[in-house]
Amino acid sequence: MADKSKTATLRFGEKSIEMPILSPTVGPDVIDIRKLYAQGDVFTFDPGFTSTASCESAITYIDGDKGELLYRGYPIEELAEKSHYLEVCYLLLYGELPTRTQMEDFERRVTRHTMLHEQIHYFFRGFRRDSHPMATMVGVVGAMSAFYHDSLDINDPWQREVAALRMIAKLPTIAAMAYKYSLGQPFVYPRNDLDYAANFLHMCFSVPAEKYEVDPILAHAMDLIFTLHADHEQNASTSTVRLAGSSGANPFACVAAGIACLWGPAHGGANQACLEMLRQIGSVDRIPEYIARAKDKNDPFRLMGFGHRVYKNFDPRAKVMKQAADDVLGLLGIKDNPTLQVAKELERIALEDPYFVEKKLYPNVDFYSGIILEAMGFPTSMFTPIFALSRTVGWISQWKEMLGDENQKIGRPRQLYVGKPRRAYVEVENR
Repeated sequence: MADKSKTATLRFGEKSIEMPILSPTVGPDVIDIRKLYAQGDVFTFDPGFTSTASCESAITYIDGDKGELLYRGYPIEELAEKSHYLEVCYLLLYGELPTRTQMEDFERRVTRHTMLHEQIHYFFRGFRRDSHPMATMVGVVGAMSAFYHDSLDINDPWQREVAALRMIAKLPTIAAMAYKYSLGQPFVYPRNDLDYAANFLHMCFSVPAEKYEVDPILAHAMDLIFTLHADHEQNASTSTVRLAGSSGANPFACVAAGIACLWGPAHGGANQACLEMLRQIGSVDRIPEYIARAKDKNDPFRLMGFGHRVYKNFDPRAKVMKQAADDVLGLLGIKDNPTLQVAKELERIALEDPYFVEKKLYPNVDFYSGIILEAMGFPTSMFTPIFALSRTVGWISQWKEMLGDENQKIGRPRQLYVGKPRRAYVEVENR
């Protein structure tokens, strides 16, 4: 909110402009430049918007220097230890932790929406068998607006609610179907007797020919992955969802846009890139060679899964994920896997080597999540789809918040034009 006693003054040429300073509940003050163009006929230049707040939000807070991540004020470590994914979904959507009655009602409503319209099954068959699951998910989620006409009116609070529940409930089904389709296996329908994470694993790994029991440790690890990826402030995909939503686009189209953005290797593909790097190294005895390359400024090789653009300290999600990785690998008895051995040794070096410690290149959440997902049996092509279904609740929460923001306008970034100035057209005969 604005503090009338706090202003910033910008002087250039003969102009002097006073701008309000807004103070958040937590974090650094923000200079309000909304009237800068109108009063000063100038723009700010901020590639990547790394120094620009594009909205007000009460959902997620990150302090990169402290290594802190809060969902609605609750530390991610506490939520990971004491809560579960659907409770976190409720928290992100509605702002408060639910009572027992509210939680049971929310779980029931999500569970009753897990099935897809039967005609969507035929939609999958339009894709090639070797399509990347993310390509399939972008198409199917966008096409949901052609099937669920009763939840497209963004001005109707009830329809917004129904759309939110549908996407939280159906994204695991869509992701599992994309996986099954890529394998040539039959689709597995959701089971209402299983919890959210266990149901997803069942849809991915069970087959009609034999019984499949979901191990509770694997289901818990899957739930943690969902929880830790549920939201992460105004990242690229979330900003994409908000930008699409600012035009009045329907919620399914907005989330499809978010999935498309998440597909980028610099965003949602980080855990896949990390695992591919571990495979490239291949064995523990080759680690010194790659460590030396990582330290060489002239070598293009970079260690994936270490450090973070936002966190300048330890990624708080990585601490939780490390324990989950140990639990899953212990359960599955995976000790001799070369990729795992490389990961463990790299982790040890990163936590002890002065070069990594000084530069705060700690293992991040992507380093551990990729190891867990591979151990569970997922191919790397499924890593980003799992990220997408985890993040859906964050996208929807941010989208709903945006629609209720009276200051919200259609997104329209400005530019620093560096092209040709005005010039006259020359007839083709005279060129």
